[in-house]
Amino acid sequence: MITQMKKYTFLVMASRYEHFLEQLREAGVVHITLKAEGMADNEDLQACFARKEEIEHIIKQGAPDQLIKEKNNIIDKIEQTRHEVARMAIWGDFDKKQLEQLQQAGYTLYYYTCASAHWNEEWGISVGEASGKTYFVSLQPIDNEYVTAEKLNDKCSADLQKDIESLNGLLVAADARIEAWQAANMAQTQAELADINRQIDWRKVSLSTDTTAEGALKLLEGFCPIDNVAALDATLETLDCYYEAEDPKEGDATPIKLKNGFFSRLFEPITRLYSLPNYAELDPTPFLAPFFTLFFGLCLGDGGYGLLVLAAGWFLIAKKPAMKEWGWMAVFLGLVTAIVGILTGMFFGIELEKVAFLAPIREYFITQTNCSVHIAGGTYHPLMAFAIIIGVFQILFAMGFKVVKIALQRGFKYAVYDLAWLVGLIGLIIWAIVASQLSAIGSYCFYGLFGLCALCILFYNDPDRKFLVMNIGGGLWGTYNMISGLLGDILSYIRLFALGLAGGILGSVFNALALQVQAGMNPWIGWLPMLLIMVFGHALNFGLCIISSVVHPLRLTFVEFYKNAGFEGGGMQYEPFKK
Repeated sequence: MITQMKKYTFLVMASRYEHFLEQLREAGVVHITLKAEGMADNEDLQACFARKEEIEHIIKQGAPDQLIKEKNNIIDKIEQTRHEVARMAIWGDFDKKQLEQLQQAGYTLYYYTCASAHWNEEWGISVGEASGKTYFVSLQPIDNEYVTAEKLNDKCSADLQKDIESLNGLLVAADARIEAWQAANMAQTQAELADINRQIDWRKVSLSTDTTAEGALKLLEGFCPIDNVAALDATLETLDCYYEAEDPKEGDATPIKLKNGFFSRLFEPITRLYSLPNYAELDPTPFLAPFFTLFFGLCLGDGGYGLLVLAAGWFLIAKKPAMKEWGWMAVFLGLVTAIVGILTGMFFGIELEKVAFLAPIREYFITQTNCSVHIAGGTYHPLMAFAIIIGVFQILFAMGFKVVKIALQRGFKYAVYDLAWLVGLIGLIIWAIVASQLSAIGSYCFYGLFGLCALCILFYNDPDRKFLVMNIGGGLWGTYNMISGLLGDILSYIRLFALGLAGGILGSVFNALALQVQAGMNPWIGWLPMLLIMVFGHALNFGLCIISSVVHPLRLTFVEFYKNAGFEGGGMQYEPFKK
């Protein structure tokens, strides 16, 4: 849910303003209404931003640019030297002084390569062959289209390897200098960043302050959560200021503070990923959370993979306190996936209904063999039917969400059009199920309901329109968009089944491949390639399934659910002025 806010207007004597801001920051509950005017031109503020960027850069890389640059230069030299070691290895070990003595004695050596297929022994002495090329030395220059001149390093590969050992020593020393800098300066640097952030907040607030009464008074606006109003009022009563508190009005830049229960709070990052709701809306987080969890489980669809996600979640909770909430989200997602996978008979790509020792419970797995759905002469997988059903349910739920939202925002008469569609669609579904069992009176009741909904859709789709023709035209256009949009939206949910099925099939393929390899080898060593294929295959499949299990539920949330729920968004995060 969205926390209620109170809008505050403060009027303070200029001589007491800095003390007032200090006390307001000490309270730490007021979100100041910031004004963009003047911030881009304020030199002090821009200097603070620049310094903040520098400090954050230093903290991120762990040391000043100079120390990092020295280390990177050493790493680059090591890589270059390794390349030279590999290049010079074929030429063997040689003494540079002996080469110079040959040069002084009148013997000039020339170094060449050519494709081995074109090698001619008359050209010189071959020193080796690699990658289809012959490397050779000649006492005279050679001009041939197949021959390429080579320039040797002054050092042989053995000497270059010694250089690498020396450079590794320098790299250790560079790391030691960075660690020493961190021990001596990192805490101070982080403290400076905190101080810069305080200065930025202070300057933003100062620049958002209006001056009145020829500079004698300072005017400031802000918002406070309703839960903190009593404490804030008690603080303000001790200060020399005048203030007013009122409910926010339409058009106010009211910040958003989400307040949800344990389970729903885990999914607030998903809400923020798209956009926070505006202050006049309902918070969609509690409503999207269970759907997202179920959709993830259907897309991943493998009990073994679900246990891996569950284990990863417990690891984050136990070992990574900063990621505890992400860990709890993974626990719920993994638990639902494990349940879905076991119910549908899929565990690390193994079809459980085909496992011999599970034969007594084979009939209880939700598979096409046990639970085929027959519609219009066709036979369908039960999960495909379930994906369509859950999609229809979420869309109808979103439409109900929209009706409530519009009724609260604008009044019930503006929600009649959407309510008519909701009631009409639900009635149509019920009628399709029970039509064959209805009496004449029951059928007429449904016809009357459909007629009433049609009248509202065609003639009351916008209460503010004065002309009947415009309402009829708007109703017809809205009907076309609704029908075509609903069809596409519902079909999108089939991917919940398709993605889960694809992951299961790919896992089964890797299992079969591993067993085939093992069957064709000695049983004493065949287990090793079998294990490698299964580990690599399932790791690849697990990664692909995780991606699809996150992306598609996000799509269903941000497209199908948000569209049918009439989500507007555009909310601004509540960020109190505090230390």
